[in-house]
Amino acid sequence: MFTHSDLAKLQSQSLKMQGHIRKQTYSPEMEKTLRRFSSWEVAELIFKINPSTLRGRLAADPSLPEGEVEEDGRQRWYTLQEINELRRRVRIKNQPLLPPRPAGKRAVRAAIANFKGGAGKSTVALHFAHAAALDGYRVLAVDFDPQATLSHSMGLSDVSEEFTVWGIMARDLIQETERMNAAGRGAESGTALPQRQLPASVTGMGLNALRITDFIKPTSWPTIDLVPSCANAAFVEFASAQYRHLNPEWSFFAAMSRYLDAIPPDAYDIIIFDCPPAIGYQSMNAVFAADVLYIPSGPGYWEYDSTTSFIGQLSEALEDLGKFRGGLPEGTSAEKAFSDIRFLLTRFEPNNDLHRAMQQAFGQVFKPHVTEHPIEMTRAVEQSGRFLSSIYEMDYRQMTRETWRRARASFDRAYGEFRGTLVTAWDTLED
Repeated sequence: MFTHSDLAKLQSQSLKMQGHIRKQTYSPEMEKTLRRFSSWEVAELIFKINPSTLRGRLAADPSLPEGEVEEDGRQRWYTLQEINELRRRVRIKNQPLLPPRPAGKRAVRAAIANFKGGAGKSTVALHFAHAAALDGYRVLAVDFDPQATLSHSMGLSDVSEEFTVWGIMARDLIQETERMNAAGRGAESGTALPQRQLPASVTGMGLNALRITDFIKPTSWPTIDLVPSCANAAFVEFASAQYRHLNPEWSFFAAMSRYLDAIPPDAYDIIIFDCPPAIGYQSMNAVFAADVLYIPSGPGYWEYDSTTSFIGQLSEALEDLGKFRGGLPEGTSAEKAFSDIRFLLTRFEPNNDLHRAMQQAFGQVFKPHVTEHPIEMTRAVEQSGRFLSSIYEMDYRQMTRETWRRARASFDRAYGEFRGTLVTAWDTLED
C-alpha cells in the first residue's frame, strides 16, 4: 500500500534530479542567463531592416552601443538592454523602432487557455513573452498552472506558495473582507452590518502585509517579469472553495483582476496568462481578467473534440458566473466580454494530411477566429522544449541556421498575429 508519505519520497527523489537537470541546462550558478544576439539577428529578425542599414547607423554614431565583437571581427553580439537602447535611438525613415503602444492605456492582457493537457499553452506563453520582449515590449507573465512549466522555463523553481496566484487570492480575500467590514460599520442607516470573521489560519499568514511587487519576480530577460507558480500551489482549488464559505460576498473570480488593476498602468505593456489544464478558480481568475482569449490546440481529432468541450464548458461557467452572489465585483452587472477570441493550432506538420484536414475543419467551424499561421513542429522546437528554453533563447550556432530559422519563422508569424490582435484590443480599453 502507498500513502502520501510514499508520494513525498518520490517527489524528493525527483527534486534531486531536477537540480541535476538545471545544472546541465543553466549556467554553472544554476541560474538561467540570457544570451547575446548577433547583429544579423538584430537587424534582419528583430528590427526587420537591412543589416547594411544598421551598420551604417552604427558607423555614423559612435555613441551607440557597440556590442561585443567576435575575435574575427565579423559579427557583433548585443544584450537585450543594448538592443532596446538602439531601438530608442535609431530612426529609420525618420521613424523610431519602438513597437505600437497607445498612450494612456494600461497593459493589455491575454489568457492562453485550454483544459486539454499538451495543447502547448506553456510553450505558446513562453514564446509569445520572449517574442514580445524582443519586439520592445515590457512583459508580465502570470503562471496560473501548478505544474509551473512556465516558471521553470523562465528559470524560477524555488518559489514559496504564498508568492503565487494562491497568495494573491488569499491576500485579496483578507483585504476585501476588511473593506466590507469597514463599509458595514459605516452604514448610513446607523445599523452596523454583521462582521465577517476570517480564521487565524488565513489572517495569520502575513499575506495582507505583502506589497503588489512582492509577488512579481524578475527573470533572465530584463524586460520580462513573472508571477510564478509552484507545485505546492495546487491546493489553491481546495483553499478557494473554503474561502468562498468564509465570506460568501467575496467576488473570488475577480481577485486577479483587482490585483492587476493596482499595478501602475505604464509598468508593463503586455500581460500573458498561462492557464492550468482545467476550468477552476485559477483559470477562471485568468479568464475574468483577460482582454483577449487565446486557445491553442493540437491538430488532431481528439484535440479538436477537447477544444470543443472546453469552449462549451467555459461558456456555461461564464454564464453562471454572474448568478453567484460573489461572482462579479461589486457594482458590476455586465457580462464578461473579450475583445477577441482566437484559436491557434500547435505542433502542426504542413505535410501531414490529417493535420491539414483538421486545420480546414477548425477554419470552417471557428473562422474568423482561427489564426492564419499555426505553430509548426520542427526539430528545433522539440530541442528547445527539452532544454526548457524558447527558440529565441537558443543560439542558432547550436544547429544549422536553416533549421533554427524555420522554427523561429513559425513563432514569428504566430506572434505577429498575436501582436495585431492585442493592438486592436488596446483600442477597446479605457484611458
